[in-house]
Amino acid sequence: MPLDWNTRIKIAVGAAKGLEYMHEIANPQVIYRDFKTSNILLDQDFNPKLSDFGLAKVSPSGDNSHVFTSVIGTYGYCAPEYIQIGQLSTKSDVYSFGVVFLELITGRRAVDNSRPPRERNLVSWAKPLLNHRKKFVLLADPLLDGDYPIKGLHHALTVAAMCLQEEPSLRPLMSYVVRSLECLITYSEPAEGKNMKHYQMVDESNCII
Repeated sequence: MPLDWNTRIKIAVGAAKGLEYMHEIANPQVIYRDFKTSNILLDQDFNPKLSDFGLAKVSPSGDNSHVFTSVIGTYGYCAPEYIQIGQLSTKSDVYSFGVVFLELITGRRAVDNSRPPRERNLVSWAKPLLNHRKKFVLLADPLLDGDYPIKGLHHALTVAAMCLQEEPSLRPLMSYVVRSLECLITYSEPAEGKNMKHYQMVDESNCII
């Protein structure tokens, strides 16, 4: 059975909080370096926990950017600046979060060679659609069968697009991402006479996008 909208957002918020802690609370600061879906563990209530810190990098005091001669990570999740010139920073993790969040929204894998050539890389396929709000519904997982708040979908995809900016400096801090996503946590109740659920944004005035 596919995950419902609320559960997907819950997982995204929990994972974002994990990265926020590593980037902005932990001392010294930690760059995850290999953030991907398979490194997010879920308990029976779908509470997420980050795992596998084998490639994590501790930032020296006062420095949050590193340059590596060899790139170690997972194809499809790595930020473009890390792939191209080996530059790694917390904003590289933000990009990887954007990929994972896009996976949660679309139900697609970051790389899926079983799809047509133009759809095999999730970000490459999604970016043209992310530039047109009227096409946002085309990015929603078909298995959701339309059972999600349309404003919530638009808000979620806007956050994902911000995380996936080519220029690292344009990507938000994870604390910003957390605050942006927390307002998407919704409650649901059965609609009268229907199987569909009714969704309501929680304190929509607090959404910061």
